[in-house]
Amino acid sequence: MVSLKVTAQRSICVSLAALTIALAGCQSNSSSGTQNGAAVTTKEHRTLTVEVFDRGKPGQPDLNNNFWTKYINDNFGKQFNATVNFVSVPRAQEVDKLNVLMAAGQAPDISYTYNQGVVYNYVQQGGLAELDSVLKQHGPILTKYLGDDVLKYGKFNGKQYSVPGKRTVLAGSNTFIRKDWLDKLGLPVPTTPEQFYNTMVAFKEKNPGNVTGVIPYGYSLQPLNPGLSYIPEAFRPSNLTEEQFATLQPQPIWLANWNMPGFDKAVQYTNKMYNAGLVSPNFATDKDGKLLDADISNGKVGAFQTNWDGPYRTAPGTYANLVKNVPGAQLIPIDPWQNDAGKHPKNGYSPNGVYMIIPKTSKNIDLAIQYLNWMADPKVTLFLQNGQEGVDYNMVNGVPKQTGTTNTGDKMMTVANNLDYDILTNGIELGDQQKNNAAISAGYPGYEKDAENALKVGMVDYYTQYFYSLPNAADAKNNAALKNLSAQMLAKLIVAKPAEVDSLYKTLVQQYMDQGGKAVQDEYVKNYKAQNGK
Repeated sequence: MVSLKVTAQRSICVSLAALTIALAGCQSNSSSGTQNGAAVTTKEHRTLTVEVFDRGKPGQPDLNNNFWTKYINDNFGKQFNATVNFVSVPRAQEVDKLNVLMAAGQAPDISYTYNQGVVYNYVQQGGLAELDSVLKQHGPILTKYLGDDVLKYGKFNGKQYSVPGKRTVLAGSNTFIRKDWLDKLGLPVPTTPEQFYNTMVAFKEKNPGNVTGVIPYGYSLQPLNPGLSYIPEAFRPSNLTEEQFATLQPQPIWLANWNMPGFDKAVQYTNKMYNAGLVSPNFATDKDGKLLDADISNGKVGAFQTNWDGPYRTAPGTYANLVKNVPGAQLIPIDPWQNDAGKHPKNGYSPNGVYMIIPKTSKNIDLAIQYLNWMADPKVTLFLQNGQEGVDYNMVNGVPKQTGTTNTGDKMMTVANNLDYDILTNGIELGDQQKNNAAISAGYPGYEKDAENALKVGMVDYYTQYFYSLPNAADAKNNAALKNLSAQMLAKLIVAKPAEVDSLYKTLVQQYMDQGGKAVQDEYVKNYKAQNGK
């Protein structure tokens, strides 16, 4: 599998034993405001500080004085009698830097992190402002935009301590196949695991690409995220209870969930393919997926799994290289992992993005929520993500088409969709999912229709992980070692003799449980019961 970048949904507990959060600061100035988040009535001019990631992009403008910061101050600032100052934090050091700022009582009024465990530790130490009442008073547009499905990710111990950003693209992975190979052999698109297996056998025996070293199913076992991609979806029982689902599949299905019912069957299926000569022979040593990328690009691979948009991503991507090397080659996304209920479930990303927090020491808690409420206005989102219509973009069929003016200079966006300033939204937001999809697909020049179809396929029977508001300390302690062990286990099981897989599986899983797996599992069970009052 090509590298799958996963935004981890489980908590990563960060040790903050040496961190003492300053709690002596004042609560919010309770300036009066209207129910629609209008400007406060006080004449006092205030300064709101907001974190911004410094990504170190060559040629980037002053992160506190550029086209976007001027727009924010000319609009929100004037309306609310405030100045917004942006405090830059190195992206690669954001957690360490935020810890220091929080400890010194100097964190920006609006700070953020992608690490749920960090937020939870701040909550436990009493360092964050409770936001329920201020959201009700000053955040009507904000709360409507995010909805309970997103806001719940910012709740800890039953109270709102964070405003999560909204993720607009939830698709995880797709399975891609060489359609030109199917057509050459007169085969239909496989829609079940059995059909997929038979198709891979046909690819091996008949070699429709007429290549040396044909690889029907391309696979790379990568230690950072060891798993079988979506194959386990076909073997997990569809009738698991919520508690079973939450505790037996606590991490995304594309990672190894050794206690999940049916995962052993997914391993046996992959083992069967390997022993039939259908899987990349060097899957266990291709630790970064580069060999698989090369095999796909050179036309050797019949099918593979990767990010929903993997083939179209980089320039030139694997699809572009494939077509260059093999004129007439065609890749399409397929849906072969049908389960016992006839569904094709796909574990995608959770709907939350970055965790925005307001330190308890902030004197501008109300103003911070008013800022996010202002940002939730569709007109503001459109501008922050695209710039000025007719100058920075043109609207084509309801979708912004960039003119290139935001690639350099004072308007440079250091990250896609300008999410370092439009912190409320992770992904393109046009207020309509179809328009969002069209806009997302427009970001893959030459493959717009392919990408749009891939996104559609990737969202069939979508679901996401059970949300834990309590972090798993045992997982934080053992995660790296258990991932490394999982990679070793999968490598051994996939290449084992078919008759030995079942017994070997039981032996290795027992080893996994003894080396930390049981502690992690027990804590998930404990957290689930605590979260549900059991």
